[in-house]
Amino acid sequence: MQTLLQDLRYGVRMLRKNPGFTFIAVLTLALGIGANTAIFSVVNAVLLKPLPYPEPERLIRVWETSPQRGLPYFPASSPNFEDWRKQQSVFEQLAAQENTTFNLTGDGEPERVAAVGVTSDLFPALGISPLIGRSFLPEEEQVGRNHVTLLSYGLWQRHFGADRELIGQAIQLSGERYTVIGVMPSKFEFTRGTELWVPLISDPAVYPWRADRSNRNFSIIGRLKPGVSLAEAQAAMAAIARQLEQQYPVSNAGWGIRLQSFYEWIIPEELRKGLWVLLGAVGFVLLITCCNVANLFLARATRRRREVAIRSALGASRSRVVRQLLTESSLLAFLGGIAGLLLALWGMDLLVSHLPVNIPRLNEVEIERRVLGFTLVISLLTSVIFGLVPALHLSRVNLSEAFKETARGLAGGAGHRARRVLVISQIALALVLLIGAGLMAQSFVRLSHVRLGFEPDRVLTLQIALPMSQYREKSQQTAFYAQALERIRATPGVLGSGAVVGVPLARGMNWSVPVTVEGRTMSPEEALPADARAVTSQYFATMGIPILQGRDFTERDGPESTNLIISDAIARRLWPNEDPLGKRLRPGTNNPWMTVVGVAGDVRNSLDQEPRPTIYFSAAQLGFNAMTLVVRTAGNPESMSAVVRNEIARLDPKLPVYNIRTMSAIHDEA
Repeated sequence: MQTLLQDLRYGVRMLRKNPGFTFIAVLTLALGIGANTAIFSVVNAVLLKPLPYPEPERLIRVWETSPQRGLPYFPASSPNFEDWRKQQSVFEQLAAQENTTFNLTGDGEPERVAAVGVTSDLFPALGISPLIGRSFLPEEEQVGRNHVTLLSYGLWQRHFGADRELIGQAIQLSGERYTVIGVMPSKFEFTRGTELWVPLISDPAVYPWRADRSNRNFSIIGRLKPGVSLAEAQAAMAAIARQLEQQYPVSNAGWGIRLQSFYEWIIPEELRKGLWVLLGAVGFVLLITCCNVANLFLARATRRRREVAIRSALGASRSRVVRQLLTESSLLAFLGGIAGLLLALWGMDLLVSHLPVNIPRLNEVEIERRVLGFTLVISLLTSVIFGLVPALHLSRVNLSEAFKETARGLAGGAGHRARRVLVISQIALALVLLIGAGLMAQSFVRLSHVRLGFEPDRVLTLQIALPMSQYREKSQQTAFYAQALERIRATPGVLGSGAVVGVPLARGMNWSVPVTVEGRTMSPEEALPADARAVTSQYFATMGIPILQGRDFTERDGPESTNLIISDAIARRLWPNEDPLGKRLRPGTNNPWMTVVGVAGDVRNSLDQEPRPTIYFSAAQLGFNAMTLVVRTAGNPESMSAVVRNEIARLDPKLPVYNIRTMSAIHDEA
């Protein structure tokens, strides 16, 4: 211990004696260690920390699957879920949820909040209890008792000022009174962006579309019974799927059940690979840093040969000299580690804000014990890596040559060879990073120049959801959107406007149906899976999507119309050598036969996949309370957002307008 303290004191004196060298070395190490610490903090939060649920290995996502349709993971229909819940014997709880939204009105500005309808056993399945208040009861899944809600911690703080007296009070959600029964914990984020939860009503007597087994939109979560493995559960649920397939061949033929662990669902393999590659890349940066500092040590060694020679002449062994020099490198690494930790703390929020929004658990990124341990370990390893080579070279000093050379420096081939090896190592490591960066840049350029099928420039998008208590009838919904679009088109600076359910490239906008052709015998497995969108007239012109054949929707395509528009991909697939106009399709299993009146150009919904077959309904046919307005402007679209909001407010001042973004921003996010 006395020798160690002596080495530390001497090392501190040597570093203070050369402040310029010390500053550059510490700064270099801080950049390398700080980058590794920051990235590891993300890897730790996303990949290494246990999921924030009791016994997370027992939590399972349950999907419907149809590989022959290219649908390995698909939500479940309400009737199938109810049958699973009655027949299964491998889960303690089997719960369902469905995304929705509400208009939160009352005090202050109206606000659109993301919500999730859940069955009462979801939170017990997750093992999560409200911070204050209680969870849902089974009887609250019945109409008449379902007007209760749980708030997220963020909404409770932001909109209600963290008022504990709010429990038991009523709030206005889309024009209806809901009683607040609890507030969820601050870090609970099971579904990203969710701000409140309500009971999920699956009664087909209340919502007739729930009876359709092909209407698959429930997310299913289960907790396995103790001792039941994933493979055993998969076999048991597959048997139930086969039974339902025989019982309901029209809707369930070719559909099975697929189980997935929560970890694999929350953190998919592509994300795991990406984060490990990123950590490896900054690991290479740290190795380059070590080579840099080792070169600095070798250059500094030219002034220390006489010092080491004197210490050796006075009886210091080679191991004693190496230990002294490694102590100095450890001091530098310790200082670099502290500075790197401060850099990581300073840059962590910046890093998280620039990471893709679809990375889960970013709210859990923090500097905690495992991250501190990682920083300590890489600091120690760094000290050995950059300190060992100079220490070994100096410890082999020739006493007679060292005293003759005075200040000539490190002569001969050994020192120069070591420095050449370090430089070559730096270049090799940097070349690997350069090649990786070049490939990523090339991929980015290719993604940026993918043909989208529409023109995103100068297009503003904004979402509106009409409260069902006020706009229950399809005619009311259609009339509102017609008036809103008419007002917007009359605004100076607006070149066109339309509305759509399912904006291209936007997350969470997928809606798919199987398509069959009149006059052809097609089994459920042979039905063409197609994306579906509902649009108003002038949507295609506003988005710059060409109508290749036929016509756009007009006011004639109202509630009684059975016309639809298909994408070119469907026309090529179903009628490669025929005119598709006038042909009839059936989207889904319960819809009537519908006539093709137009063919639109193909549109991408993902930058890394070819355009999918798409059918377009007239919004007036089906009626939608929630739609996205698209507005093409002559100038900067963001400057028109306030004007458009004012026009909506004139129609309904209590109606929130939300998710105001340009199509260019949606493209950039994709």
